Formats: sequence, C-alpha cells, structure tokens
Amino acid sequence: MPVQPQPLPDAPGALPLEPSPPQPPVQAELSYPPPPKPSSLSDPAPIWAQRVSLFILVTFCVQLGFIVTILPWWHAVWDFNGFFLSHPRLWAVMRLGPVRGIISGLGLIDIWIGISEAIHYRDHRP
Repeated sequence: MPVQPQPLPDAPGALPLEPSPPQPPVQAELSYPPPPKPSSLSDPAPIWAQRVSLFILVTFCVQLGFIVTILPWWHAVWDFNGFFLSHPRLWAVMRLGPVRGIISGLGLIDIWIGISEAIHYRDHRP
C-alpha cells in the first residue's frame, strides 16, 4: 500500500501550500548623470573646422583618385610590381586591359567625389 504525503503543520519557515502572487523585482537605486541637452548634440562644429575638414577631404580624394587613375597604366610600377609577380594568378587578371580600365574608372569616380564635395559645400552655422 503506497504512503500518502502528509502536509506539514504551519511552522515558521514552512513553505506555503498556495503560490503567492509574483512580486516585482527590487531594483537598486543607481544614480546616473543627467542626459545631455539635445541642442548640445546638434551644435555644428566651428566654421574654420568645417572648412579645414572639407579641404582635407577634397585634397585626399583628388590625390588618391589621381594615383588610382594613373597607376594601372604606369608600366614601370604596374608591370614590375613584386606583389603581382609573386602571385601569378592575380597577375594574370591584373594585367588585362579591362581590369586596368575598371581600376582607372574607380580613380576617376574618386576625383569626381572630391570635386563634388567642394562644389556642394555649405557652412552649417549655429
């Protein structure tokens, strides 16, 4: 004959027979600094910094574009490149005229991006 479990008498520390409703978790009070004002996040940089940044961007784009446009057709550099010569399969692709043209096209796009940035520049004044 199986033994039936007997409920324990109510004693201190005894488990309740009915589940209690869930309690919200206790959160520790953390002090965070107040969030910054939205206007301080949207303040533009000083005009001189904007113009210096534009000058650096345009100079970088035009110089990099010029190098990437000219480099594939410069035989002393492109045809005797040690990296290409050490990777014959890559060199077989990179010596093709259409590949050189695509790389030069990327250089022209880079030049165009730099000039376009200079033409469409607007000061962001506070």
